[in-house]
Amino acid sequence: MGFFVGYVLGFALGMGLIVGFARFQNIRSKHRTDLAQVIAAFARMTLQDLRKLFPDQPYPAWVVFSEKQKLTWLNHHLDKIWPYVDQAASDIIRNAVEPILEQYRSSIMSSLKFSKLTLGTVAPQFTGVSIIEGDSDEIIMELELQWDGNPNIVLDIKTRVGVPLPIQVKNIGFTGVFRLIFKPLVDEFPCFGAICYSLRQKKSLDFTLKVVGGDVSSIPGISDALEETIRNAVEDFTWPVRQIIPILPGDYSYLELKPVGTLEVKLIEAKALTNKDIIGKSDPFVELFIRPLRHRIQTSKTINNQTNPIWNEHFEFVVEDFSTQHLTIRVYDNEGIQTSEFIGCAQLPLTELEPGKVKDVWLKLVKDLDIQRDQKKRGQVHLEILYYPLNGESELYNPFDPDFRLTLVEKAFKHANDTDPSKSASPMKRDVIIRGVLSVTVISAENLPATDLFGKSDPFVELTMKKSDQKNKTRVVTDTLNPEWNQTFEFVVEDGLHELLILEVYDHDTFGKEKMGRCIMTLTRAILEQEFRDSFPIDGTESGRLNLRLKWTPQTIIRD
Repeated sequence: MGFFVGYVLGFALGMGLIVGFARFQNIRSKHRTDLAQVIAAFARMTLQDLRKLFPDQPYPAWVVFSEKQKLTWLNHHLDKIWPYVDQAASDIIRNAVEPILEQYRSSIMSSLKFSKLTLGTVAPQFTGVSIIEGDSDEIIMELELQWDGNPNIVLDIKTRVGVPLPIQVKNIGFTGVFRLIFKPLVDEFPCFGAICYSLRQKKSLDFTLKVVGGDVSSIPGISDALEETIRNAVEDFTWPVRQIIPILPGDYSYLELKPVGTLEVKLIEAKALTNKDIIGKSDPFVELFIRPLRHRIQTSKTINNQTNPIWNEHFEFVVEDFSTQHLTIRVYDNEGIQTSEFIGCAQLPLTELEPGKVKDVWLKLVKDLDIQRDQKKRGQVHLEILYYPLNGESELYNPFDPDFRLTLVEKAFKHANDTDPSKSASPMKRDVIIRGVLSVTVISAENLPATDLFGKSDPFVELTMKKSDQKNKTRVVTDTLNPEWNQTFEFVVEDGLHELLILEVYDHDTFGKEKMGRCIMTLTRAILEQEFRDSFPIDGTESGRLNLRLKWTPQTIIRD
């Protein structure tokens, strides 16, 4: 009898829990549905709906003035005047764009000109306008534009073998942001001296190429070459490039595009790159650029059969707008005569750099910089970056500049003697050789991984100068995960700007050694700061760190 009663009570309690849980889930689901409906209703609210929620006056500023204003009125008027804009703008666009297309024309084409150019019947739509904070003597306006047009554009192409090809550009889809700068502000109507305009951001650009009376894909190389030419021409119009239209008489040359600094980039290494080869490992190389123009993209050497390559290469870039430009890297697997296979890309805004300070950074590779939904691990790239502004009054020093170690008097004397035009016109570039003595004190390590059976390790550090192959190592400290060495080693360095210091942490075993991790660093920071102490993460460990003190004693040589 007791068993039967217990069985009934247990069954009733179980059913009660099930019913209660089901009811809870239904209530929770209904609450989420109601909340989603409320959010959707808010999303559909217009400016007039928002005004109904508030008293007649005054409206809050965010109701009347949003960050980006709609331009329905402008689009309405643009639709009306578009036929006239088409006729007026076609010749202007032809004269402005043809020289740019010719500049980026592929070597397989001997000429590239417009034979037809009309903008079609579909006007672009301005989707928003915003005012950007700038200097006190300027007004900066950005207009968002979308155009799915039906233009009639035909390009006359002549190949190197003399074959003429009329190619039509169809199905153009473009979305971007244009920037207008009214500068300087003056007390004479219309109250500004000039207008600068530029494509601030190219969000998307799609088009189709078609040979008139044929298929462009049937002609090897022409389609890719022409598409690259068009995209380079668009990029050459993208900010910080700007066009200047004088409104009032005056000299506006200071508004033109000019270099504002140099970016020194050390491509050190990469780790855990995706293996793209079926047999063996990937053969990675890197493309680096600030502006993705053909003559401005720099390429590293290829490291064969390696997913953890060490490059130790130096690149220099011209910076034209520190506040908006980025350093972009793309990693590929070299497939020989076949098209290289994409591994991943990464980007670093220059605003994250402090002028004159070396930034050591690991960049995680992603599939796409705009839509980062890919969760696949593609590896990381290790860079060392130094931004140096081109300001004559700046007290910052660039070690890659041949005049880095000269005093003001020595610079004046040097430039006074560099008056021979035959010498100044020489294209030969001088390399800077910084020779000196590097003193490395290995102080201690923290949080090393346990490699022995009893949860301890017997760590020691091997130090290697990669280029000169000089080596040293610390003593072994037994039974610890937080060893202290306080040992100092000195290396005679012949070329400090192109040398690498590699510190590898090992666990000492009776019959050999087991690698825990490593640190790789350039000597740029030591050359700039002369002496510093810092803690460095040990790559290959979860949280291990190596505490070091570096001191540099220089002797500079300039080699022609």
